[in-house]
Amino acid sequence: MKKTVEELMDLEYWIIDILPERVPEGGAGQYFAVERFLIQEQGRAIKQKHMDLILKLNCYMDISLDDAPHVNPSPEEIAEAVFGRHVNIILGGAMITSDPDDTYLTLYGPDEKLLDLVRALAASEGLFVWQ
Repeated sequence: MKKTVEELMDLEYWIIDILPERVPEGGAGQYFAVERFLIQEQGRAIKQKHMDLILKLNCYMDISLDDAPHVNPSPEEIAEAVFGRHVNIILGGAMITSDPDDTYLTLYGPDEKLLDLVRALAASEGLFVWQ
């Protein structure tokens, strides 16, 4: 039985990020200023890494966008969604969420096999996966 987006968002999640671990709350540094700068200066390059990861995942498994009944949208449709809007990418019993102004993706409910694959693909894009 297919899970809804709301059900998937209640599952355990991992972050696919440009940073190797969560920045401590109240820690030294200027995380939000750096994040804003990176989005302004390198936002397209970061989203390209996100899109490439998703396209590579689609080589291994079916995906759909936002609960759409259409499975395996074209690479152009995936790119349009990742670069242009909030999108939920459904991967069987798991989901990745992407927002155009974020430097990270969120992966909900992966099994170990999918998590291992995502870690390998993320590493190939210079991204990190952490919980």
